[in-house]
Amino acid sequence: MAAGSAPRDLTGREAPGTGRADYTGAVYGSLLAASVVAGAGSAGPYPRLELVVLLICTGLVFWAAHVYAGFVGDRLRRGKATWREIRHECVREWPIVQAALLPAAAVAVSPLLGLGREGAAWLALTIAVAQQVGWAGAAVIRVGASRWAVVSVGIVNLVLGLVIVAAKVALRH
Repeated sequence: MAAGSAPRDLTGREAPGTGRADYTGAVYGSLLAASVVAGAGSAGPYPRLELVVLLICTGLVFWAAHVYAGFVGDRLRRGKATWREIRHECVREWPIVQAALLPAAAVAVSPLLGLGREGAAWLALTIAVAQQVGWAGAAVIRVGASRWAVVSVGIVNLVLGLVIVAAKVALRH
């Protein structure tokens, strides 16, 4: 990033109203995507398209829930919300949906990689956990945190992701 340029969010735009990037939705959405993949695999065989749709729909529903909660918890307390505020909240929470897209794409292209359904699920889960760790790390790097803080945040997010992986393994047996 060039000196003096504004940080960007996952859409490539400056995080609205903050003057800085906000990776919260991306981290949360990645953990959500990992949970969807782990849970879907425990229910038995499922078509790839079903998992792709489930990932995207879950991301959209949680995005809408976060937008709504933002208004109930903050904006509506201050009075009538404007369309600009509604748009701002929608854009701010959009990384929740974006975080589901890469795992969904991995499932969609998994046949081209010669992966079966189980392999596709593991690929999507690995991608979801990796992007969760990556976005969390990017967030603390962006604010100028120390190396120890970056490593600590990475470890915490990896552990959170591995809890989901452990649940997937446990549910398969």
